[in-house]
Amino acid sequence: MTNTRLSTAVDQVMLDRHSIRAFLPTPVARDEIEDILRVAANAPSGNNIQPWRVHVLTGATRQKLIDGVCAAFDAADGSHTAEYNYYPTEFFEPYLARRRKCGGDLYGVLGIARGEKPRMLAQMRKNFEFFGAPVGLMFTIDRRLAQGSWLDYGMFMQNVMLAATARGLATCAQAAWIDYHRIITELLQLPDNEQVVAGIALGYADPAAPENALLTGRVPVPEFVSFHP
Repeated sequence: MTNTRLSTAVDQVMLDRHSIRAFLPTPVARDEIEDILRVAANAPSGNNIQPWRVHVLTGATRQKLIDGVCAAFDAADGSHTAEYNYYPTEFFEPYLARRRKCGGDLYGVLGIARGEKPRMLAQMRKNFEFFGAPVGLMFTIDRRLAQGSWLDYGMFMQNVMLAATARGLATCAQAAWIDYHRIITELLQLPDNEQVVAGIALGYADPAAPENALLTGRVPVPEFVSFHP
C-alpha cells in the first residue's frame, strides 16, 4: 500500500531540487554536511563496494582551489583538459536542442545577449568560485574501477543533492571542474589511482539572484519511455 504522505514528501524534494548558481556566504555547519553525506551513502552500488570518495572544501583550502583554477581559466592557454569526456565530442538531436535551450534560458534570465562572449566567460568562471557557495564538494573515484561504479556514483551524488534539498540547502552539480583535475590533484594531494569525477557547490541559495529562478524543463514521459506489455 502506498504511503501517500511519504511519497508526496519525497516527490516534492525531487521536484524542488534544481541547480543553483548564486549562493549566500552563510556557513554550513560541519555536522550538517556529515549528516547529508551519511544519508547519501545509502545509495546502492554493485556488490556494495561504495566507490565514492568525497573531499569537503571550506575556508582556506576552498579559496586556494578557487584562486588556482580561476588563474588557469583566465590564462586560457589550452594546457588544461579533462581526463574523460563528460559530453559527446559532437552533439546531435534531440540533445543539441536541449543543450542550446538550457544555455539560452540561463543567459536570458541574466540578460546576456547572443555573442556577448566576455559576459559568457564571466558567467562560466563563476563555476570555479563554486558560485559563491561556502562549501565545495569534490568527488573522486579509484580509476581502476569500471563503468558500473560510475553509474553507482551518479546515484550517490543524486542522494547528496536530495538530502541537501530536504534540509533547506541548495546545490549545483559541476562537471566543469574536471578540466582542472591536475590542480585539484595537487592541492588535495590525491594518489595516482584517484580520479576527479565532478564537484558540487553546497550552501544556501541567494533568493535575490535572477539565475536561481531558472527552472529547466523536462520532456514528458512518452518521449523517453516505452511500455512493452
